[in-house]
Amino acid sequence: MEAQARGLLETEPLQGRDEDAAASADFSRVLSEEEREELKAELVQLEEEITTLRQVLSAKERHLVEIRQKLGVSLMNELKQNFSRSWHDMQTTAAYRRTQETLSHAGQKATAAFSTVGTAISRRLGDMRSHSIGYSIRHSISMPAMRNSPTFKSFEGRIETTVTSFKEPASCSPKINRLSEF
Repeated sequence: MEAQARGLLETEPLQGRDEDAAASADFSRVLSEEEREELKAELVQLEEEITTLRQVLSAKERHLVEIRQKLGVSLMNELKQNFSRSWHDMQTTAAYRRTQETLSHAGQKATAAFSTVGTAISRRLGDMRSHSIGYSIRHSISMPAMRNSPTFKSFEGRIETTVTSFKEPASCSPKINRLSEF
């Protein structure tokens, strides 16, 4: 009852039945004959303009397809070009460059570390072979004795130094230092 008393002052959104009532209301009585004729003329003009614009758009779309066919541009080529352009745009971002530099630096450190380890292993194996001419390592020296040999201790020291330098790079970003957690 209170809602009916408020009438036009209601602030609630229209309900389904309210929308139906508004749609079926006859506002033609409020307009004068002259205003109605002007609105009808404007309506006809707008409909004609919309039809003309649709025709123009359709003609331009056909022309666009013809030009693409003449140039040999297909949907796949457009997708390739868009992908290439997007890839280039991504590569020029600061975040991509920083990541690339960081990974490049990490790769250089890893390459240097593996190279040092490989060189040290080759050198030490060469030393062991020269000491055990005619015998295999298994027959020439026992494992505990080998571990206490100066050659093995030197090799162990070099490996430890290499691994430590790889884990704690001086000029690397904090992201690379996380490798030492593994």
